[in-house]
Amino acid sequence: TIAPVRSSSALLLSSTNINRERIYVQQPPVSAAGFSSQAFAPHFPHTVRRTETKTCSDCHVSASNDNNAIMAQLLLQGTGSVNFVGLNAWLGLGAGDKGGIEAVRVTEWGEPQAVFGSYLHRYAYPDFYRLHVEKNHRELVTWIRGAVADPKGSGETHPTEEIANIHHGTGGSARCLQLRGEYLYVAEGKGGFRAYDVASIGNKGVSQKIITAPFSPLGQNMHVASKNATCMALPTNQSIAPGRNTAEMRAANQEQAFHPIYHYAFVTDAVEGLIAVDIDTLTDGDPRNNNLKRAMTWNAAGVLTGARHITLGGHYAYVAADAGLVVLDLNDPLKPRHVATIALADVRASALQFRYLFVTTGRGLEVVDVTALDHPRLVEGALVAMADARRVYVARTYAYVAAGRDGLMIVDVKNPEQPKLYQSQTFDGVLNDAQDVVIGSTNASLFAYVADGRNGLKVIQLTSPASQPNFYGFSPAPKPELIAWARTPQPALALSRGLDRDRGVDETGHQIAVFGRLGSRPFTRPEMERFFLDWQGVPYKVTDAPSMAGWIGPAGAPRRN
Repeated sequence: TIAPVRSSSALLLSSTNINRERIYVQQPPVSAAGFSSQAFAPHFPHTVRRTETKTCSDCHVSASNDNNAIMAQLLLQGTGSVNFVGLNAWLGLGAGDKGGIEAVRVTEWGEPQAVFGSYLHRYAYPDFYRLHVEKNHRELVTWIRGAVADPKGSGETHPTEEIANIHHGTGGSARCLQLRGEYLYVAEGKGGFRAYDVASIGNKGVSQKIITAPFSPLGQNMHVASKNATCMALPTNQSIAPGRNTAEMRAANQEQAFHPIYHYAFVTDAVEGLIAVDIDTLTDGDPRNNNLKRAMTWNAAGVLTGARHITLGGHYAYVAADAGLVVLDLNDPLKPRHVATIALADVRASALQFRYLFVTTGRGLEVVDVTALDHPRLVEGALVAMADARRVYVARTYAYVAAGRDGLMIVDVKNPEQPKLYQSQTFDGVLNDAQDVVIGSTNASLFAYVADGRNGLKVIQLTSPASQPNFYGFSPAPKPELIAWARTPQPALALSRGLDRDRGVDETGHQIAVFGRLGSRPFTRPEMERFFLDWQGVPYKVTDAPSMAGWIGPAGAPRRN
């Protein structure tokens, strides 16, 4: 039985004590069976419709190939648009005495949690907005506020609050990082791979907000050494605990087993290739065994030499390396299978959405068709030329490219095989060293967070009720406005992706999030494929005005089964 499903009760929990100490901030809980709490609830129909509300292209690939993002949403693979960045934007910085990682405060603490300098901030917190604009000139700085909002100085209505950006050194350039729950996972160049405990990032009662060993460095080791760790990726950035996913729990809830890939973090190393690290120990509730170590190192025939970026789509990995775009099957995570190498020149990074992988190269933004997971193919002619494309992020029908001196380049990828430049934005030259970009949603507005190299962090409002009256649509055209910025002690190179809030299953059909009715689950990969592949494994496409000729075909043609 198939039913509509929606995100439901997707919890994020914070706790403040009597001393106004934020004991933990926006932590996503984990279900009893170990699944993410970004819960989905099936809604079985209780009535009979008089009029059909969905068309063919709402559930199948359209003849014009312009619904890739809709298909990603339909199948619960996520669209990258409603991601939750939260109180802090997490930055990876370059090497040096002041290199490392930095948590830059970007929102208010109270509800509504407005982004500093945004449309909502202006109307929900007018005093604080004015201070941000007039006093700080939109710069995100460490400072203490409260006097203007509390002119009598009583401290009762608006207590004084410190707005703080938190920095911590690393062993090398932090070119990839990902926040998941209470831990931040970082690839640190010569410093290898490390997990930091950041649960106390908002707690004024804790002096060390970013911790390498919460109890003692003698009793635990959150570090894995490597020669040059260039990037890392988790199969999901939602909080999970695969160790809870026992046969007994699965039987009670009639849920699926976690795929083995969810036990690991995957690290690319320019010399060593691909490294897998078992990180289950950080979610088993026992602080005494937090020792990370390699579970696998792989670089068969040197195919991953120069590896510098990794994207995971289910149990497939897409690695940027000297040889080109290398595709690996990690169905057995400790025994990678080399699927293909697409000989693209100077591959930098990639981002995945349903049937297409968007890849930045020395030529610009290119597109790879990954409909057949074992047979990826370059889409010839699908190129948006760019002088210096770096990282890319796809949110619904737009790809956002950090394009170095050309700032943020926004590409219309509604039809992924015919990408076209929508807008290039440098804000009169102040955004001119863009290295990475992530997208997030806060209170019905869309934001881009850009790691702008030597310029630090830029916060860009992409939609608001003022700039985009049609902001309630599925994918409204972005109208970029620079609303905040922050200096960093070293060049800002990378950003942590916001929590995926509309993703319940991965591209190979493995369940991530809890489903809120007994026996409910997402589609498996074979079930997904029935929506877009025919019996021969060939993509089929539909129109919203079908005819029998489309099914029967012309006279004499082979009959379609």
